[in-house]
Amino acid sequence: MRWMWPGLTMDQAVFKEREYKEDGYMNGLKPFLDNMTSCPAEKYFRKIIRDWGDKYVIPYRRQYDEDWKDHKFIGPAFKALLVDLGFQKSMFPPEYGGWNLGQSDFAARLSAVIFEEVSRFDAGMAVALGVVFWPFMIITWKPHIHSKLCDEFAPMYMRDDKPMFGMVAMTEPQGGSDIENLDVLGGSTIKTTAVLDGDEWVINGHKLWPTNSGGVADLIGVICTTKPGSDDEKDLAYIFVPADTPGVTQGNPYEKAGMASDKNSDIWFEDVRVPSWYRPWGPGLDALYFRGVLTIGMLSPGFSIGPMLNVYEILYDFCSKKTLNGKPLKEHDAIAGELAEIVTGIETSRALYYRFAYMLDHPQEYGWRWAPEILARGRLAKNFIADRCIKDCERAMEIMGTYGADRQWDIEKHWRDLKMGQLYEGGKQLALMDTARPYFDCKTL
Repeated sequence: MRWMWPGLTMDQAVFKEREYKEDGYMNGLKPFLDNMTSCPAEKYFRKIIRDWGDKYVIPYRRQYDEDWKDHKFIGPAFKALLVDLGFQKSMFPPEYGGWNLGQSDFAARLSAVIFEEVSRFDAGMAVALGVVFWPFMIITWKPHIHSKLCDEFAPMYMRDDKPMFGMVAMTEPQGGSDIENLDVLGGSTIKTTAVLDGDEWVINGHKLWPTNSGGVADLIGVICTTKPGSDDEKDLAYIFVPADTPGVTQGNPYEKAGMASDKNSDIWFEDVRVPSWYRPWGPGLDALYFRGVLTIGMLSPGFSIGPMLNVYEILYDFCSKKTLNGKPLKEHDAIAGELAEIVTGIETSRALYYRFAYMLDHPQEYGWRWAPEILARGRLAKNFIADRCIKDCERAMEIMGTYGADRQWDIEKHWRDLKMGQLYEGGKQLALMDTARPYFDCKTL
């Protein structure tokens, strides 16, 4: 199916791409583009996001850390991105007013572009943006679409007056990343329960840390069990819960080391009732497609690459203007070697990232996203990129010395955000296990 942006045909989008030149992009570091990774309107989206970020993020970014609770500066930037530019409509089919990105042949690659570009300004905003549509990728991203649930929830995201957010409620206080470790635990540690009472699900439980909690999200995808203690994936349920449903309580956001624009808190479900058909696919399929949701989440390396692109820009300027013994820093062998290591990390990370996105867009060649082998490709990409970007950001801080730790230069902000990105989605250890398992046919991991 063809992807559409309301009011812009594909021919117009292609023409628009020709208007935008690469001159000035990252002071000479050109986009990683070839016939494997590029997709329609890519340059168009990059230009739009850069214009948005320059206007709504950069003037206020150094105040984001203090804005973690109220979002006085962060909120207007989200409104401009989600409402004015319409990003909250992107995944839904055109018959609902959406862009049809979820049914396109390049959903993963264009998502990767969007995450990378938004993260270049602020990684936390990119995380929150990604989770706007993460919960309903299970009903909007081909090969399956759930028309009845799209009828139900699409109007929420077609609003032109208010940014709408989503949330996937997975993590629980007692379990950490256990819920994501389906191959070993099969959902057996899930404490949040769903009991069918007539034609309604009754949900009880406590979730912790979901992105866009703290009173932000409007729609929640809740991971729960219909049989506590069971490791049968048929007992894992994925159920949609509108955030304003009686019995849903969200706690105050936590103050974190970084990513202030991504609110995280507790959320409680107390005898929450929703229609039975809010469980989209049923026993077995919920768990299968939830695996696909986890794999789509492995597009998160964009949240690490984007900050490093901005680190590169800052470092380019710094090393060109600051001098040592009468020469710019970049003209000294020791510094140049470290600069080379940094750009090597950026380019290898981007190559790995867009290769994984390409694989998600070509399941006929590589397999569907819920396959363990595809999740492993995403996990290894996320693990490698997160680690490498942290290391390279530290290199930049060391080159800049005290300036690197000075908030006025933004390097230390990216460093804190990068560390948080490393911890997301199960963290490093689960990523390693999910990678080793299919590559080495491990039986007990």
